[in-house]
Amino acid sequence: MGQDIASRDDFIAAMRCVASSVSVVTTDGVAGRHGATVSAFCSVSADPPTALVCLNTSSKIARLVRENGAFKLNVLPAGASDIADRFAGRHDAQVADRFEGVSVSGRVPGLTGATTLCCTLTQAVEAGTHLVCIGEVNEVQVGADMPLTYLAGRYHPLSSEGVGA
Repeated sequence: MGQDIASRDDFIAAMRCVASSVSVVTTDGVAGRHGATVSAFCSVSADPPTALVCLNTSSKIARLVRENGAFKLNVLPAGASDIADRFAGRHDAQVADRFEGVSVSGRVPGLTGATTLCCTLTQAVEAGTHLVCIGEVNEVQVGADMPLTYLAGRYHPLSSEGVGA
Protein backbone atom coordinates (compact mmCIF):
# COMPACT_ATOMS: atom_id res chain seq x y z
CA MET A 1 0.00 0.00 0.00
CA GLY A 2 1.19 3.47 -0.76
CA GLN A 3 3.66 2.14 -3.36
CA ASP A 4 3.84 3.69 -6.80
CA ILE A 5 2.48 1.61 -9.66
CA ALA A 6 4.00 1.39 -13.11
CA SER A 7 2.64 3.69 -15.78
CA ARG A 8 0.26 2.21 -18.33
CA ASP A 9 2.77 2.95 -21.13
CA ASP A 10 5.65 1.26 -19.28
CA PHE A 11 3.45 -1.78 -18.58
CA ILE A 12 2.43 -2.06 -22.25
CA ALA A 13 6.06 -1.69 -23.37
CA ALA A 14 7.10 -4.49 -21.03
CA MET A 15 4.27 -6.78 -22.18
CA ARG A 16 5.32 -6.26 -25.83
CA CYS A 17 8.56 -8.05 -24.85
CA VAL A 18 6.67 -11.16 -23.70
CA ALA A 19 5.87 -13.76 -26.36
CA SER A 20 2.50 -15.46 -26.03
CA SER A 21 0.45 -17.98 -27.92
CA VAL A 22 -2.44 -16.55 -29.92
CA SER A 23 -5.81 -17.84 -28.76
CA VAL A 24 -9.45 -17.37 -29.61
CA VAL A 25 -12.02 -17.82 -26.86
CA THR A 26 -15.41 -19.04 -28.06
CA THR A 27 -18.73 -19.53 -26.33
CA ASP A 28 -22.21 -20.73 -27.22
CA GLY A 29 -25.39 -21.30 -25.25
CA VAL A 30 -28.61 -19.59 -24.28
CA ALA A 31 -27.02 -16.12 -24.59
CA GLY A 32 -25.65 -16.81 -28.08
CA ARG A 33 -22.47 -17.69 -29.94
CA HIS A 34 -19.42 -15.44 -30.16
CA GLY A 35 -15.65 -15.57 -30.34
CA ALA A 36 -12.77 -13.17 -29.72
CA THR A 37 -8.99 -13.22 -29.98
CA VAL A 38 -7.40 -12.97 -26.53
CA SER A 39 -3.91 -12.32 -25.27
CA ALA A 40 -4.21 -13.51 -21.68
CA PHE A 41 -4.96 -17.13 -20.89
CA CYS A 42 -3.11 -19.75 -18.88
CA SER A 43 -3.39 -23.02 -17.05
CA VAL A 44 -4.24 -22.79 -13.37
CA SER A 45 -4.13 -26.36 -12.07
CA ALA A 46 -3.90 -29.96 -13.24
CA ASP A 47 -5.91 -31.24 -10.23
CA PRO A 48 -8.59 -30.62 -11.34
CA PRO A 49 -7.68 -29.42 -14.83
CA THR A 50 -8.40 -25.68 -14.73
CA ALA A 51 -7.61 -22.75 -17.03
CA LEU A 52 -8.32 -19.03 -17.03
CA VAL A 53 -8.84 -16.34 -19.61
CA CYS A 54 -8.97 -12.56 -19.11
CA LEU A 55 -11.69 -10.71 -21.05
CA ASN A 56 -12.38 -7.00 -21.23
CA THR A 57 -15.35 -6.48 -18.91
CA SER A 58 -17.15 -4.25 -21.40
CA SER A 59 -16.84 -6.74 -24.29
CA LYS A 60 -19.57 -8.89 -25.78
CA ILE A 61 -17.48 -12.04 -25.23
CA ALA A 62 -17.20 -11.36 -21.47
CA ARG A 63 -20.96 -10.95 -21.15
CA LEU A 64 -21.71 -14.09 -23.18
CA VAL A 65 -19.15 -16.30 -21.40
CA ARG A 66 -20.64 -15.24 -18.07
CA GLU A 67 -24.23 -15.86 -19.25
CA ASN A 68 -23.48 -19.13 -21.10
CA GLY A 69 -21.35 -20.51 -18.27
CA ALA A 70 -18.94 -22.13 -20.73
CA PHE A 71 -16.02 -21.21 -22.97
CA LYS A 72 -13.49 -22.90 -25.20
CA LEU A 73 -9.87 -21.78 -25.48
CA ASN A 74 -8.56 -22.31 -29.01
CA VAL A 75 -4.76 -22.02 -29.24
CA LEU A 76 -4.26 -21.18 -32.90
CA PRO A 77 -1.79 -23.11 -35.03
CA ALA A 78 1.01 -21.42 -36.96
CA GLY A 79 -0.36 -19.94 -40.15
CA ALA A 80 -3.72 -18.98 -38.62
CA SER A 81 -3.08 -15.23 -38.37
CA ASP A 82 -6.12 -14.64 -40.61
CA ILE A 83 -8.32 -16.38 -38.01
CA ALA A 84 -6.70 -14.32 -35.23
CA ASP A 85 -7.47 -11.13 -37.17
CA ARG A 86 -11.04 -12.27 -37.91
CA PHE A 87 -11.84 -12.92 -34.24
CA ALA A 88 -10.02 -9.74 -33.17
CA GLY A 89 -12.74 -7.91 -35.08
CA ARG A 90 -10.57 -6.65 -37.94
CA HIS A 91 -13.09 -7.99 -40.50
CA ASP A 92 -16.33 -7.11 -38.67
CA ALA A 93 -17.24 -4.45 -41.27
CA GLN A 94 -17.09 -7.07 -44.05
CA VAL A 95 -18.35 -10.18 -42.20
CA ALA A 96 -21.43 -10.09 -39.95
CA ASP A 97 -20.64 -13.44 -38.27
CA ARG A 98 -17.03 -14.09 -37.25
CA PHE A 99 -17.67 -17.84 -37.67
CA GLU A 100 -18.79 -17.49 -41.30
CA GLY A 101 -16.64 -19.74 -43.48
CA VAL A 102 -14.57 -20.93 -40.50
CA SER A 103 -14.45 -24.68 -39.80
CA VAL A 104 -15.63 -25.45 -36.24
CA SER A 105 -16.89 -28.43 -34.26
CA GLY A 106 -18.50 -29.09 -30.89
CA ARG A 107 -21.30 -27.58 -28.84
CA VAL A 108 -18.97 -24.77 -27.80
CA PRO A 109 -17.22 -24.02 -31.11
CA GLY A 110 -13.73 -25.44 -31.46
CA LEU A 111 -11.66 -24.08 -34.33
CA THR A 112 -10.38 -26.83 -36.61
CA GLY A 113 -6.60 -27.31 -36.25
CA ALA A 114 -6.38 -25.51 -32.90
CA THR A 115 -5.45 -27.04 -29.57
CA THR A 116 -8.68 -26.64 -27.61
CA LEU A 117 -9.66 -26.63 -23.95
CA CYS A 118 -13.42 -26.71 -23.35
CA CYS A 119 -14.26 -25.22 -19.95
CA THR A 120 -17.21 -24.88 -17.63
CA LEU A 121 -17.08 -21.47 -15.96
CA THR A 122 -16.53 -21.90 -12.22
CA GLN A 123 -15.53 -18.35 -11.20
CA ALA A 124 -15.59 -14.87 -12.70
CA VAL A 125 -13.57 -12.21 -10.91
CA GLU A 126 -13.37 -8.55 -11.93
CA ALA A 127 -9.82 -7.15 -11.91
CA GLY A 128 -9.30 -3.65 -13.27
CA THR A 129 -10.82 -3.46 -16.75
CA HIS A 130 -11.02 -7.23 -17.14
CA LEU A 131 -13.06 -10.23 -16.09
CA VAL A 132 -10.90 -13.19 -15.07
CA CYS A 133 -12.88 -16.26 -16.14
CA ILE A 134 -11.77 -19.47 -14.44
CA GLY A 135 -13.04 -22.73 -15.87
CA GLU A 136 -12.78 -26.41 -15.17
CA VAL A 137 -11.52 -28.17 -18.31
CA ASN A 138 -13.87 -30.96 -19.37
CA GLU A 139 -12.54 -31.72 -22.86
CA VAL A 140 -9.26 -31.25 -24.73
CA GLN A 141 -8.18 -31.61 -28.33
CA VAL A 142 -4.47 -31.41 -29.16
CA GLY A 143 -3.63 -29.68 -32.43
CA ALA A 144 -0.97 -31.09 -34.74
CA ASP A 145 0.90 -27.87 -35.53
CA MET A 146 3.14 -25.58 -33.54
CA PRO A 147 1.22 -22.59 -32.12
CA LEU A 148 1.05 -19.13 -33.59
CA THR A 149 2.76 -16.63 -31.29
CA TYR A 150 2.56 -12.88 -30.82
CA LEU A 151 5.47 -10.66 -29.86
CA ALA A 152 6.15 -6.93 -30.25
CA GLY A 153 2.86 -6.30 -32.05
CA ARG A 154 3.32 -9.02 -34.71
CA TYR A 155 2.52 -12.68 -35.29
CA HIS A 156 5.41 -15.13 -35.38
CA PRO A 157 5.54 -18.85 -36.17
CA LEU A 158 7.56 -21.10 -33.88
CA SER A 159 10.09 -23.55 -35.21
CA SER A 160 9.79 -27.18 -34.15
CA GLU A 161 13.60 -27.40 -34.13
CA GLY A 162 14.74 -28.69 -30.76
CA VAL A 163 11.19 -29.54 -29.60
CA GLY A 164 11.05 -32.93 -27.97
CA ALA A 165 14.86 -33.22 -27.95
